[in-house]
Order: sequence, then structure tokens, then C-alpha cells
Amino acid sequence: MAILSISRRTARTVRIIGVASASAALALGAAGNALACNIKEFSAEAKCDGDKGVILVTDKDPSRTEAVVSVFLQNNGADDREVGELTVKGSREGTTITFAEDWQPYATYRIHVKAGKDGKLVNEDIKSNLTVPATACKTEKPSEEPTDSTTPSQPETATPAPSESAPESEESPSQEASSAPSASESTTAPAGTEANAPSPAVGDSNLAETGADSNTGMIAGIAAALVVVGGGAVFFGMRRRGANSNR
Repeated sequence: MAILSISRRTARTVRIIGVASASAALALGAAGNALACNIKEFSAEAKCDGDKGVILVTDKDPSRTEAVVSVFLQNNGADDREVGELTVKGSREGTTITFAEDWQPYATYRIHVKAGKDGKLVNEDIKSNLTVPATACKTEKPSEEPTDSTTPSQPETATPAPSESAPESEESPSQEASSAPSASESTTAPAGTEANAPSPAVGDSNLAETGADSNTGMIAGIAAALVVVGGGAVFFGMRRRGANSNR
């Protein structure tokens, strides 16, 4: 009887330990699944960085499991080209990686995530493809127009040809007119001189008129010569007479 009672107690103890172990295993399994990397922890969006487009992928995996993220441009439901591939370690707050992509409006992208050894934890796409906004990042800049304050450039003044320009040595009509004496100055100056000179007497004016243009001087000279010759003849005649009387 004692042996039988011990066996029952042992079996009950073993049963309790088994149940506890199974419960612990289930709890650990659930905790492991909760901490494991999951595709639901990944999200993507398209934004603009200045005038350039980018695609952002965020990983909110608290286990910080390393994952490889690949982005593909879709065309008619198939991959057109691969945009890029980056590695990320998530966090509870979220870790974001950036793909530079000059996306066009309404473009569609497929984002694939691969985590764990050989993709055992995650190896699938984010549930829905990413469709970018309808407005592109790069906008056409309006052509610059001159404002009212802008002063238009002055046209260059053409230099006249040498044949058209007047010679430098020639004076302009205005200069010639200014340099030539006026008619009033040329005519009034002699009049002023005659007015200032003393007027000659009446007799002097007659003598000047008769002697200047006549032969009076020449006649006077001949008369003087005859007077001298006559005087000499009279002197010699009287001297000869006196000599004869002495004899």
C-alpha cells in the first residue's frame, strides 16, 4: 500500500511539472513570435527632398533584426527596373532608410523585405504597392521677365564715318562769323579817326591842293638857278669893267 501511494504522488508531481513546462513553452513561443521580425513592421512613402523625389522605408522592429529592403519600379504590373537595395536594423521608435528616386506622378513601386538567415523570418513584399503623389517634385520655373525698375540697355551709338565728319581744321560758320569783324566796327573806326584829327585851315587846304599836284616846285628851282646865273654874270661883268678902268 505504501508503494502504491508513493507512485500516485510521483505521477501527480510529474503531471504538474509537465503542464508547467508546456505552459512555459507556449509562453516563450508566444513571446518569441511577438519579438520576431514581421512584414507588418515595415512601411513606405514617397516624398520630396527639395526638387528631388525620394522613397522612404521605415522599419519598426523592436528586435532590431537586420533586414534587406529592395525597391522596384512597376510597369503594367511587372518590375520595370530596380531602384536600389539597402540594409536596415529596425527599432521600437522606427528606423528609416531613404532611396533617391526622381519619381513621376502616379508611379507605382514594389517594396520587398528579406530578414533572417536566408529570409526565414521575412521574405515578402509590403502588402500593398506604393503609389506616389500626383504632383512631381520638380516644377517648371517661370521665365524671368524684366521688372519696371529694370532699366533697358541703351543702344550703342554708331560712330560716324570719317567721310561724314567735318574736317577739324575747318571752322564752323558760327566761328567764322564770330571771328570776322562786324561791318559796323570796320566802317566806324576810320570815321572816328577823322573826327578826332584837327581840321586844316582854309588856306592850308588850298595850298596843299595846288602844290601837291602841280609843277610849282620845279619852276621855283629853275628860277632860282637863273637868278644865281644872272648874279654871277653881273658880278664878273662889274669886275672886268673895274679892271679896264684902272688901265
